[in-house]
Amino acid sequence: MTLIHLRLGPPTPLDYFATLVASDEQFPLLEAAASLVQDENPWFDTQEVLATLDQMLVRLKRRIPVDASVKVRIGFLNRYFFNELGFAGNLNNFYDAENSYISTVLRTRLGIPISLAVIWLELAQGLGLKSVGVGFPGHFLVKTACDQAHIVMDPLSGQSLSREDLAERLTHLGLYAEGTQPTERLLAQLLTPCSPRALVARMLHNLKEIHAAESDAQRLLAVLDRLIVLLPQAWSEYRDRGLVKVRRGDTQAAKLDLQTYVDHAPDAQDLAQVNQLIDSLN
Repeated sequence: MTLIHLRLGPPTPLDYFATLVASDEQFPLLEAAASLVQDENPWFDTQEVLATLDQMLVRLKRRIPVDASVKVRIGFLNRYFFNELGFAGNLNNFYDAENSYISTVLRTRLGIPISLAVIWLELAQGLGLKSVGVGFPGHFLVKTACDQAHIVMDPLSGQSLSREDLAERLTHLGLYAEGTQPTERLLAQLLTPCSPRALVARMLHNLKEIHAAESDAQRLLAVLDRLIVLLPQAWSEYRDRGLVKVRRGDTQAAKLDLQTYVDHAPDAQDLAQVNQLIDSLN
């Protein structure tokens, strides 16, 4: 007789996240991003975020003429978002994990480029704008299709960025020589749309860096669990989760993660060190 083990009780926050990110075709960016706060508050209802954005969108749509152009719609959206609602960068506490929680950003009106972008993009798409996130080096951006071109914008301020502005940002990052201009091909590559899955992964990597810097193993482990659900073939995340589990004394689970990394990343430069660590756990 076959025994079937059923887990009783409601789904965990990680279970819920897994259902949200299961498919690229039906990937609910806002809801997936909003669910990240459930590692801090498991009972938070993400529908509150969705309802708040719906209310914002209703108020905004009432102000915009039906036949408004792309530039006019962006203008209305930016005035509402930045001037009236007061969304801005949390420059005094930029590396606070709260900046990555959409519910907190909606309450405080302060965030980082990527969390502000998630909210702005939801409103933009509700207005029929063809807007996407862009994982530009050092600073997340958004861009909107307009006629035969694109409007690239900083989600911290609503500033439209010219080719020269983008080149200057690359120069400040040391990615391009001062006094020169990046090629159109390079800019096109750097302005490639960021998929919803990649966007949520970038949010999680921000949280991963914060919790690692604070040596907060419990929160770091929760973020790594989400990253592995989101990116099941990101083998380095298994290694990193295994290392956290070693520090927490969870030897058997650590060995499973580290072995998964070794089995799937045979060309990794740290393979000898990881194998040595596995042997020491036996």
